[in-house]
Amino acid sequence: MGEYTEIERLDQETLLSLVQHTLPQILSKQSEILGKKRVAIREKAYGIWQSYTWEDYFRYVKYTGLGFIALGLKRNDNIGIIMDNHPEWLFSELGGQAVGAVTLNLFTSAVAEELSFALNRIQASLVVAQDQEQVDKLLDAKEKLSHVRYVVYVDPTGMRTYRENPWLISFRDLLEFGKELDQEQPELFNQELWKGRLDEVALMIMTSGTTGISKLAMLTHRNFAEMARKWLETAPIGIGSNWMSISPPAWIVDQMWGVGVTILGGMVMNFPETTDTAFDDFREIGPSVIITASRFWEDLASKIRVKMDDAGLINRKVFALAERIGKAAVESESQKKPIPLYLKCLKWLASVIIFRPLLDRVGCSGFLSAYTGGHPISPDVIRFFRAVGLNLKQCYGLTETGGIFQVQPDDEVKLETVGKPLPRTMVKISEDQEVLVSSETIFAGYYNDFNATEAAFNDGWFLTGDAGYIDKDGHLLIIGRKEEIIRDKDGNAFSPDFIETRLKFSLYIKEVVIFGEGRPFITALINIDMGNVGNWAEDHMIPYTTYTDLSQRPEVEDLILGEVRQVNAQLPDPMKIHKFILLYKLLDADDEELTRTGKVRRRFVYGLYIKLIEAMYSGENELEVKGKVRYRDGQVGMIETKIKIITVD
Repeated sequence: MGEYTEIERLDQETLLSLVQHTLPQILSKQSEILGKKRVAIREKAYGIWQSYTWEDYFRYVKYTGLGFIALGLKRNDNIGIIMDNHPEWLFSELGGQAVGAVTLNLFTSAVAEELSFALNRIQASLVVAQDQEQVDKLLDAKEKLSHVRYVVYVDPTGMRTYRENPWLISFRDLLEFGKELDQEQPELFNQELWKGRLDEVALMIMTSGTTGISKLAMLTHRNFAEMARKWLETAPIGIGSNWMSISPPAWIVDQMWGVGVTILGGMVMNFPETTDTAFDDFREIGPSVIITASRFWEDLASKIRVKMDDAGLINRKVFALAERIGKAAVESESQKKPIPLYLKCLKWLASVIIFRPLLDRVGCSGFLSAYTGGHPISPDVIRFFRAVGLNLKQCYGLTETGGIFQVQPDDEVKLETVGKPLPRTMVKISEDQEVLVSSETIFAGYYNDFNATEAAFNDGWFLTGDAGYIDKDGHLLIIGRKEEIIRDKDGNAFSPDFIETRLKFSLYIKEVVIFGEGRPFITALINIDMGNVGNWAEDHMIPYTTYTDLSQRPEVEDLILGEVRQVNAQLPDPMKIHKFILLYKLLDADDEELTRTGKVRRRFVYGLYIKLIEAMYSGENELEVKGKVRYRDGQVGMIETKIKIITVD
């Protein structure tokens, strides 16, 4: 699999010439340069890796684009894509862009109402759907989607009984339509391809929507090409380097790399068979770089620590000693102090005996650099992975900035910061501490929302909405969302994220939402980690049935109380949590409590659980609750239980 794993960088002249073109035009150039000699895409199916060369890649994009034209697509039409990580996502997106369309990826986890709302916003003329599940959602909403001419489905499994529906077309048939049109008009695709301009909108991406309805950020071909150039100049990647696509295509990170960095850099885009096999696939492919959400690293750290807790006494002691050695070395590095010779030797020994086998087992041994972004992460998670030898670093970016523009340099990683800007990116702090950015990667505006677009800029600088500051070494430190900075009754200001990320480092805590605006003290709603707490309960012979039952067990309350006390010990007095409630249900995107990328919608949570929050400030000890839960099929159920308000000493 790794025949082209060496870093073979594009020369600056070639790089500068390529970034003058649209994304499909760059693909066309790369297909001429790399042709049949290099692999462009790999997909694992039934345990076997299927490969597409650059010539194959371009051919499928060509037939897809022509297939869209055959279905009546016009230049400047919008296409909705509801897909997971598969090559057909790239074929659909780039094929649509090649013939002048604008694409919008939607989350496959979205319910029918969400999908129809988004597709109506852009008046999508065509929709590409992953499988029967997504098609069924669209069929349920068909009466609301009068502008959608056809739905193209990729996976034919279970679709036999749908074949007579004229609204539905298989992806295989779409390609056949494209081939037929190419035979009839062999010059048509190139004519359409080279009509494209660098500053045209390539695609739209939904913003996180943590404070309300998601906006649609419009990103141009120039935005993606320039962002790709920045990463290719700085990251340990080049022609033939492997990228593993594991983040949803509807998120900016996989868009930034999938249709930007990998195409411009001549890299290989790899699609794992399933999310469950991703770690095994890492070992087989050997990607040198990974960027994914903080939740991925929090969950992985939790799994490793749980395994260590389940190990024998000697193994636990050895790992604990090795971890202390690793953390001591990390502390010296972060303070720019030389690592003593004896510590270097101990770290090398710990790496050989403990850390390298561990990282290989979780599929991370080949990473030269690993990045976490999308949401603040506890420095404890960064410290843990760096201690065991993984070069994990925080980075920072937004959908509107074209992706990640702020990265920690390898030689000066600071656990609390998000590092320094990539080349040709300017960052400054406003008088009210807001982070401002200027770069050619900044988006073209919000779709059909002139007022929001105007409000997003100040004198040419993009307003990120995040509060932060730049330290003496030029590193950016993000405090939190500017509008979410809390001031308690005494006027003390702090970010809820600062506390929440530290609590989520616990093995037993899945999600936390902090409250305290204008209040005399800080409170929290906490979701337990069902898997880890369930294992703990079984080890301690504690019976339970459901999540609700487990979360309200007195023993579990004591367990989480101990975790909160540990975090409180590290916090200044104004930030200490005084009371908390273990929520009777998991926060869920289907209940609008989380975004589809897993971020807490704080205002929605506050409104939904206002009675619980008020109870923590009114001196109550227990509370009878009735709660709604929305299931994936759209049905709403009810939960009735009694919850306890837990006071932290």
